[in-house]
Amino acid sequence: MHVFLETDRLTLRAFTDADAGHVRGIVDDAEVMRYINGGRPSSAEEVEGELMPRFLHRYPCLGGRPGFWVAQDRASGHLLGWFVLRPESDHSCREVELGYRLGRAAWGRGLATEGSRALIHKGFSELDVERVTANTMTVNTRSRRVMEKAGLSFVRTFFEEWPDVIEGSELGDVEHELTRAEWAHRRES
Repeated sequence: MHVFLETDRLTLRAFTDADAGHVRGIVDDAEVMRYINGGRPSSAEEVEGELMPRFLHRYPCLGGRPGFWVAQDRASGHLLGWFVLRPESDHSCREVELGYRLGRAAWGRGLATEGSRALIHKGFSELDVERVTANTMTVNTRSRRVMEKAGLSFVRTFFEEWPDVIEGSELGDVEHELTRAEWAHRRES
């Protein structure tokens, strides 16, 4: 198992094909998927044909590493979900998207914030990241709070056409960001 990083409670590692069953268990939960697709479970075909190829994709600018990371409980090894630190382009790590999707058993414990902060630190201190962005639905207050606790600031509200109409989508989505300069300044303060 290739460990990308560890925190006090989490191990983040690269996905393997063997993780598809665990992914399916998470994306079958309507509450987990509520702000992704309105709570519709993902089919086996979606997991195998869409999610897993995205999770396994390697980015040249990350030294051939993926941008999606399995999150495991450090003590038990139990798969909790995943985190994203994905470049906007295959060939430049200057701007990356931060994301997280954890199963309900991991909610309310600060794990999304813990993993996000660790990924941000790794991005700015070890990778060539200049800007971290994160997006969610305006009504997804829990995810917005994680972004804020991880140090990202609100940038804008925007509206896009999505394939699934989700309750609250009429209020749009929000973008948050953190730049390397802001991160460095906060660390010095």
